[in-house]
Amino acid sequence: MHLVYPAVLAALLFCVGLYGVLARRNAVLMLMSVELMLNAVNLNLVAFDVWLRDTLHAGQALTLFTITVAAAEIGLGLAIVLQIFRNRGTADVDRVGRLTDGDEQEQPAGDLQPQGKAAVG
Repeated sequence: MHLVYPAVLAALLFCVGLYGVLARRNAVLMLMSVELMLNAVNLNLVAFDVWLRDTLHAGQALTLFTITVAAAEIGLGLAIVLQIFRNRGTADVDRVGRLTDGDEQEQPAGDLQPQGKAAVG
């Protein structure tokens, strides 16, 4: 088996995933692009394992670990994105910016009273 074919395919997959991370603003699409990049790495690990004829199959073992980490990453990432979507109503990465409530306004440094609340006492 020639090593060039899976290496070129993995490079193309990685480039598509990198483009997706850099160009997309939707958090779910960014997570999918990260998964695509991890799958390109898995393809390289298996291809080099077959090419080197490793008796321990270290590339395949590392691929299983990578798949496990990717599954945990997508589970946690999707949970965070869904929670942000519930609170903010958008999955747009540029609009999420800060992790504070959207209805709060920036307070001047000298103003100690929150806006819209009466002073107590």
